Amino acid sequence: MYLRTNSKNIAKVLHMPNSFSEEVSIFEDGCEELFVIEELVEKLEKYKKLKKPMRIKLGLDPTSPDLHLGHTVVLVKLRQLQDLGHKVILLIGDFTAMIGDPTGRNVTRPSLSNEEIINNSQTYFSQAGSILNMTETEVRYNSEWCSALGAEGLIKLASKITVARMLERDDFTKRYKGGVAIALHEFLYPLVQGYDSVILKSDLEIGGTDQKFNLLMGRELQKNFGQNPQCIITMPLLEGLDGVEKMSKTKNNFVALTDSPEDIYGKLMSISDDLMWRYITLLSLKGKSWIEEKKANVSGGYNPKNVKSEFAFEIVDRFHGRNAAHRALGEFERRFAQNEVPENLTEKVFTGSQFDVIFLLKNSGLVPSTSEGFRMIKQGAVRINQEKVIDMNAKLKRGSYIVQVGKRKIIKIIIE
Repeated sequence: MYLRTNSKNIAKVLHMPNSFSEEVSIFEDGCEELFVIEELVEKLEKYKKLKKPMRIKLGLDPTSPDLHLGHTVVLVKLRQLQDLGHKVILLIGDFTAMIGDPTGRNVTRPSLSNEEIINNSQTYFSQAGSILNMTETEVRYNSEWCSALGAEGLIKLASKITVARMLERDDFTKRYKGGVAIALHEFLYPLVQGYDSVILKSDLEIGGTDQKFNLLMGRELQKNFGQNPQCIITMPLLEGLDGVEKMSKTKNNFVALTDSPEDIYGKLMSISDDLMWRYITLLSLKGKSWIEEKKANVSGGYNPKNVKSEFAFEIVDRFHGRNAAHRALGEFERRFAQNEVPENLTEKVFTGSQFDVIFLLKNSGLVPSTSEGFRMIKQGAVRINQEKVIDMNAKLKRGSYIVQVGKRKIIKIIIE
């Protein structure tokens, strides 16, 4: 049963006491699906009597060293449940990363080397430590038990799942029907991820909506091993700054954790007022009551920009520290509230007598492509020395220029 409703309705449907109603509401807040809610209530009742916490698992494959806010949505939910007193398990998929997650792929994903996995894991620890209470977090690596399986153990594990079951997965089905190759080792990925839940005796697993098949595999294998199946929470994929596509570096709509504090603050201040609530719900750790209070304030006439500023401050503080957050706030106010040019601008030097503005925008990194440069000029988003650029064929001669694209990107270009 999938149930997405408010806590009062949950209590009415399942006849729960208010204390369970409130706790389940925290499990449910912001999630896409909670599966199966009746089983979750049973687990909560059981562990309350035993005075023990539930074991809640999140698996992360260290596939990339570059992470953005979209990757942290599941970690924020994990921290919320950790604050309820449950035991959270951060599983680093060093073994599964060598297989390569086929989720959403239309071709076989290349496997990572051991060196890449080790290096990327360090980034994940840094990220997780900014959100989770690491002293209360159980950190495990699935190579502990997967490497020990050996060929015989892996064959026995594979015997528990049919090929037909694997082909229920959307991306496998599409590739199979389209005549696109599926490497045999790709079937092992959801199998091994599910086996992780067996070893860790997971009561609940969290993942993005794109991980649903893998999470359900954990339930199925736990049943095969005589365990009570884990409940599942799937979290939505965070939209990017444009509010349309999911956050992605390829879409250039992302907020990277390695962005400067000023860039993170400025990017978050640029999102729409409607999208702001989506980001706050999925990424803030201030709690539901704070969010509801702010929504009520905005409905009463409070400027949503102030709420956005508090949220941007929280995110910068989380990843760069309180001092950096104060500096980013001050810089934002100087640049946009007082229209001041920031200090210590990045400088780009070009040698020549004259350059097209479009060429300078692209080659200085202010826009990702020529077409995007034309689009930004057409929108009136390009300024040179505070003057709006309206000529698509504008050129600059030798000299020094302050060039700005949108509200956040501003550099000094020197032509010599």
